[in-house]
Amino acid sequence: MLKKKRLWVALLLAALLVGGLLLWTSQRYVVPIVMYHSIQDTAQLQLQNAVTTSPKFFRYHLDFLKKNKYNVITVDELVSGIQAGKHFPRRTVVITFDDGFLDNYTQAFPILKEYRYPAAMFVIAKYIGKKEHVRWNQVVEMVQSGLITIGSHSYTHAYLPEIPPEQQSEEIVKSKEVLEARIGRPVDYFTYPVGGFNAQISELTAQAGYKGAFTTNRGYNRYNKNVYALKRIRLSDKDNSDTILWFKLSGFYNLFRSEKPSE
Repeated sequence: MLKKKRLWVALLLAALLVGGLLLWTSQRYVVPIVMYHSIQDTAQLQLQNAVTTSPKFFRYHLDFLKKNKYNVITVDELVSGIQAGKHFPRRTVVITFDDGFLDNYTQAFPILKEYRYPAAMFVIAKYIGKKEHVRWNQVVEMVQSGLITIGSHSYTHAYLPEIPPEQQSEEIVKSKEVLEARIGRPVDYFTYPVGGFNAQISELTAQAGYKGAFTTNRGYNRYNKNVYALKRIRLSDKDNSDTILWFKLSGFYNLFRSEKPSE
């Protein structure tokens, strides 16, 4: 009888422990925001780098999302959800691209259309139409598809912490004005070039009318509750197994990352 009683007590304690652990982790779940730059065949590059992902592995990443039933949401759904205090379900993810490379249109966009996955593409306003960057008609086409949200990645890709405040403001404001005038849609989101920002830059971004801004792994916003300092997770060809992708997209990856200070 005593052994049976002890067993029930042990089971109760185990249940309480598991329940407490689930509650603790649910409060710390962070929607992974994945970040890409260029999508091109890395075998053709003389020097492979972390900002280039091959179409093969980009498709592999999307296949992983599909077979594991991830819900790919827009940046608008993410930011509005954070502001409303929403608890996002597990296996929610956001896809973003920086720099506005031409291959975002020629390589990434067709694959995204296949999967019907939304994504945000942050473009450098002054670079649109230049070599290796998207053209204006392509930007408009992607917006009109309903899958792509266009955001700003500044006007000239200047490293904001190292330029004067008036120039910071121009980089942030002018890019928004130019993009909105050409695509005829609000441009509500911003990504800091090279992830560099500080409190003043975040404030300028908010004052310019952006709803949110994204960094890389800078700052101490571990749980992504500050919508003007949203951390992202870079994916590349190195993320070439389901185990790696599961860990990075688990929603708890930020808890284990070494943090870089904001400037």
